[in-house]
Amino acid sequence: MAKWMVSAKKADFNGIAAKFQIDPVIARIIRNRDIVEEEEIDRFLHGRLEDMHDPHLLKDADRAAEILHNKIEAGKRIRVIGDYDIDGICSAYLLLAGLRYCGAVADAVIPHRIHDGYGLNNHLIQEAWEAGMDTIVTCDNGIAAKEQIAYAKTLGMTVVVTDHHEVPYELLEGGERIECLPEADAVIDPKQTDCEYPFDGICGAFVAYKLLQVLFERDDTPAARRLLQELLAFAAFATVGDVMELVDENRILVRYGLRQIVQSGNCGMQALLAANGLQDKKLSAYHIGFVLGPCLNASGRLDTAVRALQLFQTNDKAEAAMIAGELKALNDNRKDMTLLGTKQAIEMIENGRLRDDKVLVVYLPECHESLAGIIAGRIRERYHKPTFVLTLSEEGVKGSGRSVDAYHMYEKMSECKEFYTKYGGHKLAAGVSMPESNIENFRTFLNAHCELTKEDLEEKIHIDVPMPMAYVTAEFVKQLAVLEPFGNGNPKPVFAQRNLRFLNGRILGRNRNVGKYRVEDENGRQYDMMYFGDLEAWHDFLTESFGKDACERLYQGRYGEGDAICIHVIYYPDLDVYQGRERLQMIMQDYTCGR
Repeated sequence: MAKWMVSAKKADFNGIAAKFQIDPVIARIIRNRDIVEEEEIDRFLHGRLEDMHDPHLLKDADRAAEILHNKIEAGKRIRVIGDYDIDGICSAYLLLAGLRYCGAVADAVIPHRIHDGYGLNNHLIQEAWEAGMDTIVTCDNGIAAKEQIAYAKTLGMTVVVTDHHEVPYELLEGGERIECLPEADAVIDPKQTDCEYPFDGICGAFVAYKLLQVLFERDDTPAARRLLQELLAFAAFATVGDVMELVDENRILVRYGLRQIVQSGNCGMQALLAANGLQDKKLSAYHIGFVLGPCLNASGRLDTAVRALQLFQTNDKAEAAMIAGELKALNDNRKDMTLLGTKQAIEMIENGRLRDDKVLVVYLPECHESLAGIIAGRIRERYHKPTFVLTLSEEGVKGSGRSVDAYHMYEKMSECKEFYTKYGGHKLAAGVSMPESNIENFRTFLNAHCELTKEDLEEKIHIDVPMPMAYVTAEFVKQLAVLEPFGNGNPKPVFAQRNLRFLNGRILGRNRNVGKYRVEDENGRQYDMMYFGDLEAWHDFLTESFGKDACERLYQGRYGEGDAICIHVIYYPDLDVYQGRERLQMIMQDYTCGR
């Protein structure tokens, strides 16, 4: 069970509520997000596009814009090289659209996950050179491509890097880090130590968008402003899809970008919404992260991400609908394959020697290499441990890692570079290639040097407010919307209620995977409670805590005072709207025995 922790940060909640015309509970939630000063609170609640940071503060943004302007003026051919995930696809599209608007002779290439691997390689550079390209612009990659960019320079090519990943470094004996930057003509990455940009948590597409903002200053026309407005949708899409923290300017971008996605004039974006039944719906970050985004990722995992790029490039509605349908079908197939791979990983952990490891390294040689990251994420969620899933590829072993807050995955991987042929990533996610013979050494080293404590590996749920359900009204639920968009860095707030009696229940859903219950507080008030989590684990808890008979009576509606099921719950309030009528319901997030 997770450890429950109540946030107890202090502030004048009533004063904040009065000044900003919000409920005191909303004021407390904002304080729990470490938003303290009045200016910060105002920006959190009412941030505008004008409040985003100045793109000129990005190191080399001005230089890159100047280079590209001169290349466009000279009619030189430019190739954009992206990546095969959501961020790489979106950044490639928006750079291509922006460059072509400026008159560039430009095209875009998305590497093939299996044949090319991540980022730049000499093969892609050679192809660009043979195609007569003068300039390469990377997006969502390039910062770690020192050798490949050096090769491009030997061919006389101009290279502009736009990226957001960690900058590779060498660690000197005294602990000093020396950044290993590629010798490109311009390198834009907010994670460079000498970059003055005030927020380094932006995705690759947002970095590319910032470059276009600088480039477009030479053509400050209504048409240029309209295109930048349109491209906001793709920067926002990538920000959520690449699981960036929805704080600072990311929050502003996604709030405006969600609206722009819905009203987008991009034929492919509209087709993607329609294929997933989301046209004319209010869009949230959840829809990008769990419905739309995975369709783009599936193209890069099981086919080629070029199809996703083609989706955004086409102006033909019939073609867009066809491609969007293909991507959705690929994603449905990906879900089935992911379930199988996750099941195999769990069996390996439970029945082998990995169970006691603090850093899990799971080798699934027959798993499709593109699913390693998703499966690693599922295993990380289940065991709350840093997890690598490795698969067998044509060129050795490839894999992806997903981490927990207490473990900086990229830095820890950097301590044993000798095991890899290639690696890269962030604090919470990474990719790696290595010889199969190094797997056990890799696992042993990471576990011997992880420095993780038992507390680090304990799942924690931070309760915003221990709030009785009696406080919840329809108006309060609607006011929670001022906290959106929710996601990484700004989770949905959760509340706690003690000693709820569960009176009766039903199992709902096509797959019978949703529980609906009638519950009662200590003052006799009753509420609807929904549970969308692991029903099998929930029923095991009920049986172990209250007995099999009590569990059966719950679903039969035959409860008694002496054998009532009494539980403490963490919940989120919601409004169920059916045929125009609103009804309060509580969504159970976690539970433990009451009394």
